[in-house]
Amino acid sequence: MKVPFLEVGATYRELKAEIDEAVQRVLSSGWYLLGDELTAFEREFADYVGVKHCVGVGSGLDALLLALRAMGVEAGDEVIVPSHTFIATWLAVSAVGARPVPVDPDERTYNIDVSRVESVITARTRAILPVHLYGQPADMNAIREIAERHNLFILEDAAQAHGACYHGRPTGGLGDAAGWSFYPGKNLGAFGDGGAVTTNSDALADRVRTLRNYGSKAKYVHEVQGVNSRLDEIQSAVLRVKLRHLQRWTLRRQQVADRYLAGLQNCGLVLPHVPSWARPSWHLFVIRSSARDELQQYLQASDCGTIVHYPTPPHLQEAYRDVYRGNPHLAIAESLGREVLSLPMGPHLEDEQVDQVIHAVQEFFECRRSIERPLSLAAARS
Repeated sequence: MKVPFLEVGATYRELKAEIDEAVQRVLSSGWYLLGDELTAFEREFADYVGVKHCVGVGSGLDALLLALRAMGVEAGDEVIVPSHTFIATWLAVSAVGARPVPVDPDERTYNIDVSRVESVITARTRAILPVHLYGQPADMNAIREIAERHNLFILEDAAQAHGACYHGRPTGGLGDAAGWSFYPGKNLGAFGDGGAVTTNSDALADRVRTLRNYGSKAKYVHEVQGVNSRLDEIQSAVLRVKLRHLQRWTLRRQQVADRYLAGLQNCGLVLPHVPSWARPSWHLFVIRSSARDELQQYLQASDCGTIVHYPTPPHLQEAYRDVYRGNPHLAIAESLGREVLSLPMGPHLEDEQVDQVIHAVQEFFECRRSIERPLSLAAARS
């Protein structure tokens, strides 16, 4: 059977009646922006995360950059970011005129290596932007200790962390604010772009609400130079439906991850490391191998979909070439770019599909071992 990397349409097929009713409700209302559906979703998602405020915006990137603007981060400032992440984390910093200062990841969790953070703090540093990469929480207590010593903001990039917990607390309420993405492929995905900022700060929430709507609280009265970045009513209604099922979907992702972890133990690759204080949401299940490219080709031939997250780290992208290319301190991110591979993951994967992926990976490494054994024997005889 074919095992797709992710079936984005599966959530709609499962919840078709609920989603159709929600969309029809919005269409019939005649109100499509900044209405009751958004207000309700913001309240419900804030409750889910365990914070006072949720502010819906147009995308995950907008969530990060508007949160940074609300914190007062501006041109000339520096923001500490992971070197191994999707480029949106860096682009948000650049969009407000600040400079992303990269820190290599911990090789076990692939999240920012907290032991390296303090060494890059300067007089211009204003914030730390940890990413809960692949749905694995970053070590927020350690990050908070550093931030408090240096009077820095913490902005969580929670774009992949819907449903993840750190020491039993949901991600998204562990810093000063968090940026979320509702891109269709996320654990909580809309049917288009969407995002949100969550925070316990009344001031930050008020600032983001103003910024997202042309810098305006009252019609035609503009306090600051804002933008147009609003989570619309249809997407809000869809997200309200899906949010009711997110916990169940997260549990299924954890079951799939457990099946992978048990079945791939002795294959000769690096499996995800989960600290005792973390409960990942398993947005992605990422393995690591020096034979990544060959393994990916073998899985593709075995009808198992895969993706590399991420083949080229931000500092090697053309967008940042003049500033960061060749930086010797980012060797781990570059190594991960050559070796990581994401296996199929999602709440609608059947056990048989997961087992097919496991079998294909096992078969690949057994084939490699059978080839290497005669070569090793020949070398010994010579």
